[in-house]
Amino acid sequence: MLVDSHCHLDYPGLVEDIDAVVARAGEAGIGRMLTICVKLSEFDRVHDVAKRFDNVWCTVGVHPHEADSETGVTAARIIEATKSPDVVGIGETGLDYFYDNAPRDEQKTCFLAHIEAARETQLPLIIHAREADEDMAEILEAEHAKGAFPFLLHCFSSGPELAQRAVAIGGYVSLSGIITFKKADDIRETVKQLPLDRLLVETDAPYLAPVPHRGKTNEPAFTAHTAAKLAEIKGVTPEEIEEITTANFHRLFTKVPPL
Repeated sequence: MLVDSHCHLDYPGLVEDIDAVVARAGEAGIGRMLTICVKLSEFDRVHDVAKRFDNVWCTVGVHPHEADSETGVTAARIIEATKSPDVVGIGETGLDYFYDNAPRDEQKTCFLAHIEAARETQLPLIIHAREADEDMAEILEAEHAKGAFPFLLHCFSSGPELAQRAVAIGGYVSLSGIITFKKADDIRETVKQLPLDRLLVETDAPYLAPVPHRGKTNEPAFTAHTAAKLAEIKGVTPEEIEEITTANFHRLFTKVPPL
């Protein structure tokens, strides 16, 4: 069985047919799914999805795009939501300097609140990083020095230095359908250098459908295509990738019962 470590089952394109989406995932060998929160104001909606299905869990957090529109984001508010058994991670949070939908100082303030929550709960932090490699690496290293916390760079599309610096302090890297894209040679080259015991797979559904479904609505059932490409990149079998990435997921997301 594989794990889709990052999807958005409450988003348009998936939520309208969620029973069938979850069923197709199971038929494709996806044993676990993690649906991700991007706004505290929408947490209940995300949480309801996780509570509805036995093989779906969720997170709580605020995406950097929403750092200025979601008010009152504190570690305490995040921690309170993690008391539910269905909430197994914190985020997604981080820095996005590509779109700059929120001021960078507010993105950083929001990110630091999530780090505090992850440090206190020891639940993994799901990190969105885009065009912010140096600031991200510096913040992670400085905050890690104050006290360790588990974390994951999701939907990895950054440079090799951020990946290496993250792994050096215990971080994990999650790979999406981007690694199947024709023009993603630089990302594939970075993945070649990363240790297998730090890699996960995801869809980020409904976005970024992997080849051969590119351009269509992505869904957790397509995780297998990304896993197969990862096996090719790392020179191992798909069965080995299945076993390794699933073990990595459970080592990081300790609240999720093993498959």
